[in-house]
Amino acid sequence: MEAVLKNLSSTVELLAVAAHSSAVKQWDRHTVSRAFGWARYCEHVFSRFHSNSAIRRVMEQQLQLTNQSLQDVIPGYSKVCFPDLPRLQHLLLLGLLNNPELPISIMKMLFGTRNPVDNTQGQYQDVTGLCSHIIQCKSACKVLSPVTDLSAAGAEVQGAMLVERLGALLSQGSDTRPAEHFLGCVLQGCEGAGQHFCLVIAAALLTTKNSAAQTAPQEFLLDWLQNKHSVLQGLCSALPATLLIDLAKEHNKFRDAYCDVLKKWASDMEYSISEGEWVQTSTIPTVSFQKLTAHFMALFEACPSLRVNTEKELNALKISDGDFDVRGLSVWGDLLSALNE
Repeated sequence: MEAVLKNLSSTVELLAVAAHSSAVKQWDRHTVSRAFGWARYCEHVFSRFHSNSAIRRVMEQQLQLTNQSLQDVIPGYSKVCFPDLPRLQHLLLLGLLNNPELPISIMKMLFGTRNPVDNTQGQYQDVTGLCSHIIQCKSACKVLSPVTDLSAAGAEVQGAMLVERLGALLSQGSDTRPAEHFLGCVLQGCEGAGQHFCLVIAAALLTTKNSAAQTAPQEFLLDWLQNKHSVLQGLCSALPATLLIDLAKEHNKFRDAYCDVLKKWASDMEYSISEGEWVQTSTIPTVSFQKLTAHFMALFEACPSLRVNTEKELNALKISDGDFDVRGLSVWGDLLSALNE
């Protein structure tokens, strides 16, 4: 842990140099690539330890010490806090671009075109064309944002564009973070228009696969959805049942994730004596017991092979609740009864 804290402190100092020091006059292509390599290292450290409260406290204390020492020697220094760690590459880039001492050669490199044949520099990833790449992502996000066209046809066009853009990002190497960042930007750009975003995602997953270049983006999109539980739940709630069934029939991975969401919705239900029905307690958006049952029925009708194993699992959950056949005692028992009526 001592080495991690030392690297964290050194990287924050590096960001300060990049933003405020004339030392960047001496920076070359390799130095810039190393700097971004250390920024990525700290982003990885954040993803690894952000949920560990003890380690987080130690890292926050180290950041406070480093920030204090830098504020004492650098006028106008902006401190780096723990929540800033996931975007250190972004902060590094802003610091460099705002530093008037940045050599024109480095500026040209950042706005240049990456050579697809050689996109690495030894131990560190080449950052040639980094700004151009960001501009392309921002442009694509702008085009994909739901400005006026909320029709199904508009979503189909944007879905195809999403697949194409993801394919281009994934073809650049084994690092999937640029594609993840791009999807995050699209999601943020669709804030307040969640249903449209869901329609675009569905259209992308249902785009006809003519080649491996289209299969890879769809597989990546499915993996991304599985890791974004709130987005997946929102998608399953917002999309029409017919569209969800089309996705389930097209992608086994989505079918299984969809089934898991339905079981999650059921587990979040409590029986309301006043209403005489199972109701949601924590899931957002809320789903009624009747809608939950309808989702399961449609899924089982479209994917009969899924029904046997799922009902076995539901029955095991019912048994763990006491195996009572009295309504209102187990959501799993009442769900099985509704499915078998």
